[in-house]
Amino acid sequence: MSQKGRLFVVSTPIGNLEDISQRARRVLGEVEAIACEDTRQTIKLLNFLGLKKRLISYFQPRERQKIPLIISLLEEGKDVALVSDAGTPGISDPGFPLIRAAIDQGIQVVPIPGPSALTAALSAAGLPTHRVLFLGFPPPKKVALKNFLQKIAEEEATLVFFLPMRKFNQFIEVALEVLGPREAVLAREITKVHEEFIRGKLDNLALKITEDKIKGEATVIIRGK
Repeated sequence: MSQKGRLFVVSTPIGNLEDISQRARRVLGEVEAIACEDTRQTIKLLNFLGLKKRLISYFQPRERQKIPLIISLLEEGKDVALVSDAGTPGISDPGFPLIRAAIDQGIQVVPIPGPSALTAALSAAGLPTHRVLFLGFPPPKKVALKNFLQKIAEEEATLVFFLPMRKFNQFIEVALEVLGPREAVLAREITKVHEEFIRGKLDNLALKITEDKIKGEATVIIRGK
């Protein structure tokens, strides 16, 4: 019986390509194929590393369609790397269904740690980190968002969200209503040229966001109760 391949969960840069680790570089060079969120983004990274690899497009909401193909490669004894467009796969990024399927098939899953917007933002935010509640992307609709925040209003841990900047003003408005004028930090463009940490209370944070900053995604950190 042939030995099964390994699924490497590889963290990739969230902005600055120099953040790729030596181990991640080696693994990406050795695997048979790379399951990636957007082939265009992954090709940029591979070009930077001077690598050419078979890429398997693996993105939400169609990620489950590619799981049988990826699992078959692993069953044949071939190693596969899983990457997202930026950061650590599976952390509010595509990856969980594939990782779960690999585990269910007795395939070894190997983390290759590295960049993550979550830890990068927390490390420089200046808010308590001894207890943290990561909440990913909150509900986009106002009523659902309000209900969502009401359930965690009494939480003492520092709250961390990923947020599309186009939803920033609505999020801050609802968060202020539910949580009150707590201390908060908006971390945007982390590791990029225009990296910025905008700090303040929820009642004045929105005033510091100019129109040119309403793009992309950001990390919002709010002090717990």
